Amino acid sequence: MKISREVKTAVLVISGVLLFIYLFNYLKGQDLFSDEVEFYTEFEYNALTMSSPVTIMGNVVGKVEDIKYDFQTGKTRVEFSVDPRLEFSKSSKIRLYETGIMGGNALAVIDSNEGIKAKKGDFIQSEIQPGLISSLKDNFSGLSTNLDKTLRSADTLMVSLNGLVADESDAGLKATIKELNATLKSFKSLSYSIQGVVKENDKKIAATLESFKTASANLSILSEDLKKAELSKTITDFDKTLLNINSLLESFEKGEGSLGKLLKDDKLYNNLEAASKEMELLLLDIKLHPARYRRILSKKEIPYEAPTEEQKQKN
Repeated sequence: MKISREVKTAVLVISGVLLFIYLFNYLKGQDLFSDEVEFYTEFEYNALTMSSPVTIMGNVVGKVEDIKYDFQTGKTRVEFSVDPRLEFSKSSKIRLYETGIMGGNALAVIDSNEGIKAKKGDFIQSEIQPGLISSLKDNFSGLSTNLDKTLRSADTLMVSLNGLVADESDAGLKATIKELNATLKSFKSLSYSIQGVVKENDKKIAATLESFKTASANLSILSEDLKKAELSKTITDFDKTLLNINSLLESFEKGEGSLGKLLKDDKLYNNLEAASKEMELLLLDIKLHPARYRRILSKKEIPYEAPTEEQKQKN
């Protein structure tokens, strides 16, 4: 079958028109053969362009398809498409953010992972993330104020410096150089003096360092001796001794043992006190009547007479 020239021309023209339409839509960011899922959102103002990227966690998954102004609500309605494999909740947010100073803006899907999954044609709520440009715009007034204060301080500093070096004559410059030279000479002589002191006392400094070295060695030996002496064991034994003394004192306090009874038994104390009184009277009687005790072995017995109060006071 032979195709006529007219048919070929018609097919070529139609193919060219279709190719032109496809390329035109492709340049506008629309793919006629794309199976991407489309969604909608709204913003107070338009900061996007056609084919602006749509990302999730920094990865491009779609693009902006259409931007229209809604005359009823006064908002910008944005239509965007994403890869059909991407699933996110209907309660998620579409965030408008800046990709950089020169990079423009983009949309990000902030998945809430809550509720039902979003379907094709659903409306998704939006939010705006403040970027670098907007932050600088908001803070520019404060930044300019601080910059103005800094410039004023710098100007005051320069005026003060000009006052210090107001004498620009040759005599003033020579005097300044002369004073600087004298200062350097003084510093040089001071350094020489320090070097001389160090040189003269070199042996003393070396001896001091050697003494310090010997003292540190002796201290090390002393610490080693203390370590070998088992100081911790000695302290432990001393602690045990104190515990034994405490237990012994507690037994005294409770009246246990001979010493405890002596300290706590009032009857024994009274008996000792009575015995001491009787001993005192016996000694007093020996002193008053010694003859009685010289004849203690004799058959004649001298009866005991208690001393009077007068005799007690005299003795």
